[in-house]
Amino acid sequence: MPNIKLNSNNDNLFNTNKSKYEFSQFIQNFNKINIKEIEPTIRKNIYENIFGEHISIIVNELTYLHFKELNEGRERKLIRKHILDYINNTKTNLQEIYNWLLNNQNDSNSLFWLGYFNYHGIIINSNMKKAFKLFQKAANLENSAAQFDLANMYIDGEGVDKNYVKAFELSKKLAKKGYSCGINLLGYCYIDGIGTDINMQKGIELYQKTADLGNCIAQYNLAYMYKDGDGVEIDYNKAFELFKKSAEKEYSNGITMLGYCYNNGIGTDINKLKAFESYQKAANLENHYAQYSLALMYENGDGVEKNIKKAIYWYNEAVEQGNINAQVKLEGLFEG
Repeated sequence: MPNIKLNSNNDNLFNTNKSKYEFSQFIQNFNKINIKEIEPTIRKNIYENIFGEHISIIVNELTYLHFKELNEGRERKLIRKHILDYINNTKTNLQEIYNWLLNNQNDSNSLFWLGYFNYHGIIINSNMKKAFKLFQKAANLENSAAQFDLANMYIDGEGVDKNYVKAFELSKKLAKKGYSCGINLLGYCYIDGIGTDINMQKGIELYQKTADLGNCIAQYNLAYMYKDGDGVEIDYNKAFELFKKSAEKEYSNGITMLGYCYNNGIGTDINKLKAFESYQKAANLENHYAQYSLALMYENGDGVEKNIKKAIYWYNEAVEQGNINAQVKLEGLFEG
């Protein structure tokens, strides 16, 4: 099976409905055969070939879906949900896909998805070290999705010691291919000095380029720089518009910061109702900053009816995700 090179603008690379129809036709034709006239071994081989082709199609389509959403800037947990939803819609058992991947480690996509299953603990327990090794094998075969995940693992030290130089090189490689996820990551490397000298101008240029490609993380990153005047002149109007664009693509940090803008009049008029609605939406997406902000509004009766019970609930939700400020607030409420 060939290694698929993906681009977020190539929406016609696969035709999902067509592939499902073709597999259905395979099964129908197979069922019309007089099974009794076929030797058991041959019959088994025919079925395995048809089923293997079905899994191969699914893996290709998953590869496209996953990398398309990476280039759009979707969050990991949301991509994971979409991946599992897609598999569920194909009526294919996860264990069957995993077994097929184990037996077909002959191309970069199979290696990547084995790594993905290990990273996210799908079917098996999460194993970062094993995921790293599989991503590395796939990345060496020029699999772009694996190169992206590998770069992030080097930055975060997941399954491997931190190595900013390698992360930077992988980011450059992806950016050179024109993938927005790589361009954005390269911008981050220049902004924070990850594996290279800090170069704010280059970082901002790369964020702008990626934001123009519709990547919601880049839009969020650039918005924050305009809000704080970090490497650019403060421009609250630009910050607000970019946060809004990011929020429209369901990026929880973008939604949270849109709420912040409405709450504090950043680039727009103060609108407590819209602030509350944005915080609520992002809180439901498990964004702990939004959960904390929502709890504050409930605690203080700011733009919403005061409700200590709901404040405590959302502080607790934020604490579960490691929000220290929420922990302090909870302690204060219980002491009072």
